[in-house]
Amino acid sequence: MENLRKYGDGPFTVAVVHGGPGVPGEMAPVARELSSLCGVLEPLQTAGTFKGQIEELKAVLEENGALPLTLIGHSWGAMLGFVLTARYPALVKKLILVGSGAFEEKYAVNIDIARLSRLTEKERAEVFSILETLDGPAAGDKNRLMGKLGMIFFKSDSFSPLSYDTEVMECQYEVNQKVWSQAKKLRTSGELLEMGRKIECPVLALHGDYDPHLAEGIEVPLSRVLKSFKFVLLPRCGHYPWLERNARGRFYDIIKREI
Repeated sequence: MENLRKYGDGPFTVAVVHGGPGVPGEMAPVARELSSLCGVLEPLQTAGTFKGQIEELKAVLEENGALPLTLIGHSWGAMLGFVLTARYPALVKKLILVGSGAFEEKYAVNIDIARLSRLTEKERAEVFSILETLDGPAAGDKNRLMGKLGMIFFKSDSFSPLSYDTEVMECQYEVNQKVWSQAKKLRTSGELLEMGRKIECPVLALHGDYDPHLAEGIEVPLSRVLKSFKFVLLPRCGHYPWLERNARGRFYDIIKREI
């Protein structure tokens, strides 16, 4: 799989980074929308380690971007962008975090509880069945199962979606497991959050009030460590603001003003 798609004409002053890890393609709608204003890069993370994804993203931006650029990361991509900006501040002039994961472990413990509470009994049973199979020795096509789980959680993560097509190109189970396990250790140790003290550029966080990743887990910790931080809570909005009926317009209005 190629690790980059480009939208619009250069210079490429914006880059959008997908979540997961291991779900490339989900940020394509955002890249297309913004490409009417500027050239947009959509890096597709292929590396199988946390460090590898940071270095891969760095290389893609250095080779193709008009640096420093505006970096927009969603979910895991927000956290990856956060670390990249801390380690390589010359690459990024503004960091935008969309539906970011929590930056402290104490805010992450209830995410699955919130998700499961929004599902039907049949859907919960299917989630447990998929997780049990994935944890077993003979999971079959783990990428397919990860995709199926993702679609169930898309329902629980969304308030009023305009579409159920997330445009994910492929699910990468092994990438997801290896990268996230390494990133989680950084979060648990507190090292992830501390990296924020090295970020010099302005940081904006956009977060839906219906997102199971609690807004408090982004706003409170980042307010303590970032020099220039703004937080915007989007009402009636889940984890994917660009797909939300009630929040899409405001989401794009804010993003377009910021870039």
